[in-house]
Amino acid sequence: MVLKYITGFARIFVGILFIISGFIKLNDPVGFSFKLEEYFSQGVLNLPFLMPYALAFAIVIVIFELILGVFLLLGFQRKFTVWSLLLMILFFTFLTFYSAYFNKVTDCGCFGDAIKLTPWESFIKDVVLLLLIIALFAGRRYLNGLFRPNTRVLLAGIALLASIFYVNYVLNHLPQIDFRAYKVGENIGEGMKVPEGAPKPLFEYSWKFDVQGEEKVVVTNGEYPTVEGEFIDVETREIQKGYVPPIHDFSIMEDDNDVTTEFLEEEYLLLVIAYDLNKSEREGFQAIKRVTDRALGLGYKVAGLSASNLERAERLIEDYDLKFDFYFTDETTLKTIVRSNPGLLLLNRGTILQKLHFNDAGDLKLEDVKLADDFKGDDH
Repeated sequence: MVLKYITGFARIFVGILFIISGFIKLNDPVGFSFKLEEYFSQGVLNLPFLMPYALAFAIVIVIFELILGVFLLLGFQRKFTVWSLLLMILFFTFLTFYSAYFNKVTDCGCFGDAIKLTPWESFIKDVVLLLLIIALFAGRRYLNGLFRPNTRVLLAGIALLASIFYVNYVLNHLPQIDFRAYKVGENIGEGMKVPEGAPKPLFEYSWKFDVQGEEKVVVTNGEYPTVEGEFIDVETREIQKGYVPPIHDFSIMEDDNDVTTEFLEEEYLLLVIAYDLNKSEREGFQAIKRVTDRALGLGYKVAGLSASNLERAERLIEDYDLKFDFYFTDETTLKTIVRSNPGLLLLNRGTILQKLHFNDAGDLKLEDVKLADDFKGDDH
């Protein structure tokens, strides 16, 4: 009888959690694919040959995760569902332990950008889920089906088709729910500020000395110790994290000059975001060409941001007769800003007014800057 109640609780908890977790990643499959690329990279799982297929893996995983949650709540295909849950959680428990123990990936991406978990928090979460899924496995005979068999099939089919439709939509547009610091309405400059009195990081330093042939270790919080001996080495460990602003890695570079402040002070600024020009959708620049020409004609400042080299940018400008220059910005930052390569970002003094996939470039709302400036001049 106790097992029946435990199974009932685990069914609801695991089912809802898998649906929530699956939907968050389904809303942003490109972001999850970046996380998988990190796992596949050398130095983590050392599977670089899988990196080109990261997006395909991401789509399959998030749909499967969400559907398993639906299946569990419905009591549909019980044996398949429970076995799938068990194998999936065993794999992810291993992965999060590996990441935490060897400090390989600092965020598992389990809940996308909505909820950030440390590697050890991710591992503990997976251990709890593993215990609950083992309980489901043991009490699978209590997983009675909801509704009639035909209704369960219909609801499961609807959930699958809805997931496929939704993931296709966000891939061709943008995530419908934006959990990142660069969402519409946020000010980039404000997001980079550290408030007064914010906690500062604290470090512990272990100084090693050779004192009369014996190794001596002295621990301080930064100051160099007074020791009569020969210095050997020092190890640093962060014992308290400091405040990290929501935006801490945004910069725009022109050669060796940081022009970030200059750009964030622009009142009418249209940025073309393309983190890697070699991976950009070529047809996307046809739409970019049309909208940037229109923006320039209306008086906007237009610039491209990319992590690609200048030579590659110049070839692209020549190929599509683009009328703006590219500047350098960190690749990870650009991937975070917009899940489209290329994408568009409309700014007013650092505040994000619009963010668009290249497929939606025609929806960009622009005003006549020259006319607005003339109107301001008439007022004076």
